[in-house]
Amino acid sequence: MSKTKKMVQLSLLVAVGIALHVFEAMLPVNVLPVPGAKLGLANIVTLLTLVLLGYREALGVVLLRSLLASLIAGTFLTTTFYLSFAGALGSGLIMGLLYHLSRGRLSLVGISISGAVVHNVSQLLVAAQLIQQAGIFMYLPYLLLFALPTGYFNGLVVSYLLRYSNAGFNSVTQGASYNRSAH
Repeated sequence: MSKTKKMVQLSLLVAVGIALHVFEAMLPVNVLPVPGAKLGLANIVTLLTLVLLGYREALGVVLLRSLLASLIAGTFLTTTFYLSFAGALGSGLIMGLLYHLSRGRLSLVGISISGAVVHNVSQLLVAAQLIQQAGIFMYLPYLLLFALPTGYFNGLVVSYLLRYSNAGFNSVTQGASYNRSAH
């Protein structure tokens, strides 16, 4: 794949990730009954990048998406930024590690759920540091009530995108190691 083509693909993935991040930030706070719970839609792009282009590229998309989305939303270097960045980085790291180590034995849904769980744990670790209170982890079971179904949904979306997309992904996946029949 040419460097220009790869740069364009990565740019589009970052743009879609930012759009999903901003869209989710615009949802009313009372959509979900647990304060702070999110759908994690931008993780769809992280997992998709991981499968199509690789671990390093997925982490690059996570970093750029988090940074640029916070600049657009006006939350750069605020508590919101640190929580979002920690969650995105933690979930990106674990999804990449599991995808690489499982070599197709773990489904994309399982990898996505793991990413959602680590996203919440990462955010709580940062929050505990910021408020100097480990009691915040009492909130984890409530967050996991949403992490499990949203992680499942996001993994399913990526699986269906890869399985049912036609020629659009064929050009993107040339040289990628993704085996559609295994998922």
